Amino acid sequence: MRNEIDLESSNFLDTIIKKDLSEGGKYYGKKIVTRFPPEPNGFLHIGHAKAICINFLIAEKFGGLCNLRMDDTNPEKEETLFIESIEKDVKWLGFDWRDELYYASDYFSEMFEIALNLINKGLAYVCELTAEQTKEYRGDLKNPAISPFRDRPIDESFEIFNEMRDGKYPNGKFTLRAKIDLNSGNFNMRDPIIYRILHAEHHRTGKKWPIYPTYDFAHPIEDMLEGITHSLCSLEFEDHRPLYNWVVENAKIDKDKGLHEILSRPDQIEFARLNMDYTVMSKRKLKKLVEEKVVDGWDDPRMPTLSGLRRRGYTPEAIRNFCSKIGISKAVGVIETSFLEVCIKNDLNKRATRVMVVIDPLELVIENYPESREEEFEICNNPTSDNKKFHKAVFTKKIFIERTDFEIIPKKDFYRLSLDSIVRLKSAYCVKCTGFEKNKKGEIVRVFCIYYPETLGGKNLINIKVKGTIHWVSSKYFTNINVNIYDKLFLSPRPESDGNFMDKVNPDSLKFYDNCKAELFLKDAVDMKHFQFMRVGYFVFDKFKSSNDKMMFNQTIKL
Repeated sequence: MRNEIDLESSNFLDTIIKKDLSEGGKYYGKKIVTRFPPEPNGFLHIGHAKAICINFLIAEKFGGLCNLRMDDTNPEKEETLFIESIEKDVKWLGFDWRDELYYASDYFSEMFEIALNLINKGLAYVCELTAEQTKEYRGDLKNPAISPFRDRPIDESFEIFNEMRDGKYPNGKFTLRAKIDLNSGNFNMRDPIIYRILHAEHHRTGKKWPIYPTYDFAHPIEDMLEGITHSLCSLEFEDHRPLYNWVVENAKIDKDKGLHEILSRPDQIEFARLNMDYTVMSKRKLKKLVEEKVVDGWDDPRMPTLSGLRRRGYTPEAIRNFCSKIGISKAVGVIETSFLEVCIKNDLNKRATRVMVVIDPLELVIENYPESREEEFEICNNPTSDNKKFHKAVFTKKIFIERTDFEIIPKKDFYRLSLDSIVRLKSAYCVKCTGFEKNKKGEIVRVFCIYYPETLGGKNLINIKVKGTIHWVSSKYFTNINVNIYDKLFLSPRPESDGNFMDKVNPDSLKFYDNCKAELFLKDAVDMKHFQFMRVGYFVFDKFKSSNDKMMFNQTIKL
């Protein structure tokens, strides 16, 4: 059922891997191994979907393997909840990982031993600069960085680092820095911190470790120990690649200490990350939206998280198709949200069940239709299906129509019901408006019409122009439902530029309707999950927000 990224085309990752696997290539006769290594400090979003598809589908195409690894090196921000959501999202997209779920914390002992080896080789030292001082002494393009502890004796650094491991010192007292080049034009190479003291309980190792490796140090070691061949990551890590390679070159593990032997020398290769308009792609910023209750949790259907998109009715097939169409390149750009919307519309058009639902009901009374008369009309569940199925809608003297489908004095290009105009009721008769009724507030509460019996079955009146077709629901046979209508979460297409992104939140991104009228058919059809509310949009049944008394439906996309 998978819509694969088009790896047959000429993308640069495809070219590199083909060369590596060809005769004379570094992995000739071997399997490639990729990995998807999210930090469990938030929920995955649509940008991660691109990385997931690239890593898993490239491994699949070339007969290799892909690991799912949690980069859990920061216990202050990580939760089991996030790990569970990541696993669920990856499986929902249609992928499974090699052997088992991997964790950076699986390798804390090896990382510690590698750090000790770097100290013994004069390639790392304990530094006493505070975070503020480290930033102050970082230098600039004309001046090198400074560390007065760079020449600390190896034995002294070795002893202090072991004491750090034993929990002897408070947070911030010492760091371990790689001894590389304080004058490097790449600031990531100016003796970067590779270990810091952090007395925090880890979700897997508890209080065993009072020190934790930094991402830049841990990640290449994880790749090496797992036999990763191609470490595919987003372009933001391009400037970190020299440090990645430095760790790979210098992280030698001694066999006589009983540790894992490093089997691979992985290559880090970057591709452009996914950026979309009217969206933020930072987990830190998404977390702020959650914490400040701008949205109702990480899985709010307005969020670009995969769990949010799932609750909104997006399908894994549509998201994979979207990732396929945007392709793989190093060119940085911004994808229009409408492109993703086209993918979900195309997918739902084939699978969604058609049903009539009136969001904002206005009663319509057919004056010349008998009170006691009831008719059943067939509604096609999905006209695009080869195996067409139908359900029945009951037609009665009183029905509901959309309030927006009636105007007393119509505007130009208004092709719905107005005084003295004629419209067709979907799958039923043509009706002509003869009058309306207002309440004391001046609001229209009822519309009156007459119907033309000879127009059943799609037949039109001779020499009379029908304005259009509108949907309806019987006021006698209906079920009440709740409906969420969504708009973009941000008013600006570039919410992360020019000021605080929180100032650009759309206050009208959600509209809730609790008096919607739906065909009775909908009540027994919720297992179909995806629906097209005729003339309104595509909707999905939200089991998490529904009750026995009333069903909730979330709008996926407008028609």
